[in-house]
Amino acid sequence: MNPEKLKQLQKNVRIGGKGTPRRKKKIVHNTATTDDKKLQSSLKKLSVNTIPGIEEVNMIKDDGTVIHFNNPKVQASPSANTFAVTGHGENKMLTEMLPSILNQLGAEGIGNLRKLAEKLPKNSAVIEESIAAANEGDDANDDDVPELTDNFDEPSKAEEV
Repeated sequence: MNPEKLKQLQKNVRIGGKGTPRRKKKIVHNTATTDDKKLQSSLKKLSVNTIPGIEEVNMIKDDGTVIHFNNPKVQASPSANTFAVTGHGENKMLTEMLPSILNQLGAEGIGNLRKLAEKLPKNSAVIEESIAAANEGDDANDDDVPELTDNFDEPSKAEEV
């Protein structure tokens, strides 16, 4: 092409008025509300249901930090194996959450907490003390179940003979 003709064409390509610089493309800024709308439409396609009555959600990471949500909006779709937790999340250390988080952990969670305590040597003393206190508390709850004193296999063996 002729360079003079090309310069003439470039002068005609403007988005604004005479004093504005020429732009190759118009940049559109996405706001958080558009992202939220896209997320909600995607969740609607998965047919999620809101789960009421959840006061807090704690997600424990491998490095010993906890993502803590207070009064989150929790949506779930069991068929798609999808859970959505929305709300203000705070990053906290596991040692800050320990006394209050122990009642939320099951037997498997306490075992995982022990493994995590072995990985973190500087915080392991605090974690081990909390786990020991939790295990002592579990023993107090086991008092409701009586110990087995009789052997229940003997009557069934006697019936077979």
